[in-house]
Amino acid sequence: MMIIWQGLKVTFGLFLIAGLVFVSSVFAVLLYAKATGKEPALFASSSTVFVAKPTAPVKATDVPSPRPDIQMKKSAMIDAPIFAQLPELPAGCEITSLTMLLHYQGITKNKIELAAEMHKDDTPVTLNADGSIAFWGNPNTGFVGDVTRKQRGFGIYHSGLFPLLKTYIPQAIDITGESFEMYEQQIAHNIPVIVWTTIDFNIPYKWVTWDTPQGLLKTTFAEHAVLLVGYDENNVYLNDPLSGTKQVQVNKAQFIDSWSAMGKQGLTYLKK
Repeated sequence: MMIIWQGLKVTFGLFLIAGLVFVSSVFAVLLYAKATGKEPALFASSSTVFVAKPTAPVKATDVPSPRPDIQMKKSAMIDAPIFAQLPELPAGCEITSLTMLLHYQGITKNKIELAAEMHKDDTPVTLNADGSIAFWGNPNTGFVGDVTRKQRGFGIYHSGLFPLLKTYIPQAIDITGESFEMYEQQIAHNIPVIVWTTIDFNIPYKWVTWDTPQGLLKTTFAEHAVLLVGYDENNVYLNDPLSGTKQVQVNKAQFIDSWSAMGKQGLTYLKK
């Protein structure tokens, strides 16, 4: 009996030591992730990627304090130029919205030139037996697919598009995840914002998921990007590259719901 008891104590001790080593290892991995900002590989395979963290996180001090008269404005409107993504770029809503923003700043690059310059994720698509997508690129990295839709094409998210914006406007900022009031504050300062929503400006009714080199992606084929150019108490106003129409009026609450569903993505810039 004494021998059995001694054996149990030794076994328990070994388990205890192994447990402590495991906990210490996990703590070390998490500490490394916090210090470097990189996701630990331990959790990468099971994480769902939807919207990456902003490429250039915004601090409260980065956004200029609005003058009292601007801060209290109940409405504002920007007369930004309108460009249509069709017919050349059926999947190019994001790059066409960027084109509008740059032209408003006096940078006369066209959508075709910019489409050639934007980051791309060239990961080839792999389909399931039922035709659904099993593996493809990550729009947080670059444009996924073919922007001309001569082949399968999808889109690009804020962190994939941000480097190109910053190339032309060094004071560019990524305000993804910030409150919509900050977006309105930008409009009140006569600065448009590229925002992600859906084609019909409603919450998506159908989501799809596929694996990417960085992990799982949950998204919708109704994904769309527009240029936010105005607001009032009840509505927002958008330059829509799909319809080629400027200052399209959309119910504000409805729009905020669709923008929130798409991860509250937004790109803009600070005044010099």
